[in-house]
Amino acid sequence: QVQLMESGGGLVQTGSSLKLSCAASGFTFGLYPMYWYRQAPGTERKMVAMINQSGNSYDYSVKGRFTISIDNAKKTVFLQMNSLKAEDTAEYYCSTYIAHTRYWGQGTQVTVSS
Repeated sequence: QVQLMESGGGLVQTGSSLKLSCAASGFTFGLYPMYWYRQAPGTERKMVAMINQSGNSYDYSVKGRFTISIDNAKKTVFLQMNSLKAEDTAEYYCSTYIAHTRYWGQGTQVTVSS
């Protein structure tokens, strides 16, 4: 079955960098788009980055600071986050969409303190 497992979250200061990882299994990695979403308390889950065979895209709030990438050999998708701001504080989720079904990881918490 499809499994996604995030790691790399933590508590950092404003202006710091953090790299999230998502290990994938149970499907043909590289064939389907991969996403990073985030959700702060009391808000809706929102996509921040996406990557597929055509390229990648970002939410305007993270463009220029976050970079999504994949390692096909390791079946892992990354989110490099630079110049972190307090408003980046959220639970971050890895996701993919296969055969009309959305799959989610368990999430990893990122807290940016000022």
